[in-house]
Amino acid sequence: MVVKVDGNWRSFRHRNYRILFPANAASNIGTWAQRVAQDWLILQLTDNSGTYLGLVTAVQFAPVLFFSLHGGALADRVNKRKLLIATNFIGAISSLGLGLLVVAGKVQIWHVFFFALTLGISSALDAPIRQSFTSEIVGHSDIANAVSLNSANFNAGRLVGPALSGFLIANFDTGPSFLVNGFTYLFVIVALLLMRQSEFFIQERKETLGTVREGLAYALARPDLYVVMLVVFFVATFGLNMQIFNALMATKEFGKGPASYGLLGTFVAVGSFSGALFSARLEKYRRTIFVIKGGIAFSIAITVLSIAPTYTLYAIWLPFVGFSALTMLITANSLIQVNSDPAVRGRVSGIYLLIFLGGTPFGSPLIGWLAEVLGVRQTVALCGLISLGACLMIWALFHNKVKLPKDISVEGVLPAAYDDQR
Repeated sequence: MVVKVDGNWRSFRHRNYRILFPANAASNIGTWAQRVAQDWLILQLTDNSGTYLGLVTAVQFAPVLFFSLHGGALADRVNKRKLLIATNFIGAISSLGLGLLVVAGKVQIWHVFFFALTLGISSALDAPIRQSFTSEIVGHSDIANAVSLNSANFNAGRLVGPALSGFLIANFDTGPSFLVNGFTYLFVIVALLLMRQSEFFIQERKETLGTVREGLAYALARPDLYVVMLVVFFVATFGLNMQIFNALMATKEFGKGPASYGLLGTFVAVGSFSGALFSARLEKYRRTIFVIKGGIAFSIAITVLSIAPTYTLYAIWLPFVGFSALTMLITANSLIQVNSDPAVRGRVSGIYLLIFLGGTPFGSPLIGWLAEVLGVRQTVALCGLISLGACLMIWALFHNKVKLPKDISVEGVLPAAYDDQR
């Protein structure tokens, strides 16, 4: 059956996309529920330590440094659907294991670090595969639309997940949030099994694809790609730490409990979800310069957030932070996906995710430590100003290099056999 869908929802005309989308929605709710629960569990076990909160975040994202590039290479070589089934299975075991320990009253701090690490390894492999898998589900013409809808899906989960987790923590402790996330992985696995191989958009490859090094050479030859990655690195490493910022502001500055902390994530999601839907209408504006300007707007929003005098005003400003972040990130992700040659798209996605998340293992412990040494507000302001300064410098240095024609040549970067795949 052919489903006629146009405009902002056109990716839903593909049956495989329609199957995976609701499963991802359930999984996204679980993901955000676990993020809130994990942060709150760390605060419970360490007497509200910002240092430990930053360390466990670092441990969870450290695998990106070692596995994301290889995940991207695997995505270019191996059946993506089978790989995603495996990574989702590992994620389910990690979440269920931690949840059962909490429910049984046996959890210790090292358990949290261990399961954060295993989940981080799974996610580091999963992310570049999942991103490049999008083109196989909807085809090249609908990639940008699918990226926007996937981001809307992810942030719709953020609307529900943190509030749900806050309610569960307030009434039943953190254990159920981990169990909920563990079970939602099963929805994704079932959806992947139900997809039709015959409806995938898979290009025939004439030879075995190359190495991670070729992906790096390709990205470095493309200013429109590496400038996007530079902006995303600074914004993500210093500005996109809302879980840490919210946890510390809620507990140390405003003296709030788990329900109020969970609601802060929902307020961020209101803006993020709106930004994701708005971005679906911005396809003609998706240029590298838009990413730079978006990074500047987001950095200013983070800096303003640091001076919010009350919990209410802090919460009211969070949607603006979420909106500015998502419009910039969706544009960045779309540019990486659409402008990358299909032969190296998986590896470029792996590089992008390494840049996007690779600074977190270093930035998160630093931010947690600075919050204890300088103060929470001062740390938030400092992060916003560092991100802002970096974006302004990138604009000054590279604004003349990002205005590239759509048919940019990268001769000498890819083997000649790849030319037939364009």
